[in-house]
Amino acid sequence: MQDVSINGLKGLSYLPGYFDRAAQEALLREIRTAVADAPLFQPVMPKTGKPFSVKMSNCGPLGWVSDINGYRYQPSHPATGRPWPDIPGRLKMLWQEVASAAPAPEACLINFYETGAKMGLHQDRDEQTFDAPVVSVSLGDTATFRVGGLKRNDPTKSFRLQSGDVVVLGGEARLAFHGIDRVLKGTSTLLKNGGRINLTLRRVTPPD
Repeated sequence: MQDVSINGLKGLSYLPGYFDRAAQEALLREIRTAVADAPLFQPVMPKTGKPFSVKMSNCGPLGWVSDINGYRYQPSHPATGRPWPDIPGRLKMLWQEVASAAPAPEACLINFYETGAKMGLHQDRDEQTFDAPVVSVSLGDTATFRVGGLKRNDPTKSFRLQSGDVVVLGGEARLAFHGIDRVLKGTSTLLKNGGRINLTLRRVTPPD
């Protein structure tokens, strides 16, 4: 685990190559099974209805959605109405290793980036608690990850996330602005048709 310093904030960790190729392939199979049950959907921005450039789904008791009415977590898929599938066991094991002091994750957001997709700088702050870290897994093509401070205009730092890499935003860095500038086409053979999958584990509610 490598601790990354950004704007004096502590709590940002980078674990390159956490999942080897065999583990990536196994995790990909589990995610495909989940998406077969909870199909990818196209979220839109609140108020404007502008579509995101990424497609999404979720695993876990709660799933993050965005539509004309706003951002929120809910227990069911917005199109099918069914509960979200379970979080894969190997992701729960990852959480236990990098966030052992935190209560169990309740949501695993699945983002699929096709060529040209990106994610603007944002904070993960729709949760009811910020005590637990945000844990992110990259699968597929390499992406340029940008992270800054607690204000949108704080200086930023960029580095490349490859397939199998893990990033942890915890502690002071839990609310750091971050985003994906671009996905580098053809940098991985994990996904047959290219692209990138990002899996983001979050605790949504305070523990009882």
